[in-house]
Amino acid sequence: MELTRRRTLALGAAALTVTLLPIPASAAVDAQELVERYTGGVNPGEGPLQLTAPAVAENGSAVAIEVACPGARSIRILAPANPTPDVCAVHFGPLAGEERLSTRIRMADTMDLIALAEMDDGSFVQATARVSVTVGGCR
Repeated sequence: MELTRRRTLALGAAALTVTLLPIPASAAVDAQELVERYTGGVNPGEGPLQLTAPAVAENGSAVAIEVACPGARSIRILAPANPTPDVCAVHFGPLAGEERLSTRIRMADTMDLIALAEMDDGSFVQATARVSVTVGGCR
């Protein structure tokens, strides 16, 4: 294959066209599908899981949340409307004083946050909190 001026221009035009094509942003993930992905299809039950989040967040770049679940092996925070819905995963070892975490997360839009905890016996519990975001933090 000989690289001629005409072929070089055609390849350049094709490369430019591909780079200018609109790339769709990742859409919000179905919350139930997201939970099933992490639980292996098991429906989470009710339990001692507590998710504390503000009802209204002025700035989606730093939303303070707190999650506590006595007897949890791990806790995962999910934000289905974020570009990356798996926000946080924390695993507790045998030397953990208590199964609690406090952090700030980014939120793209108003949504139901989901806290999912895997208990020591292998079961799952779930809690949700609705947070209204005034200015999104995921751009």
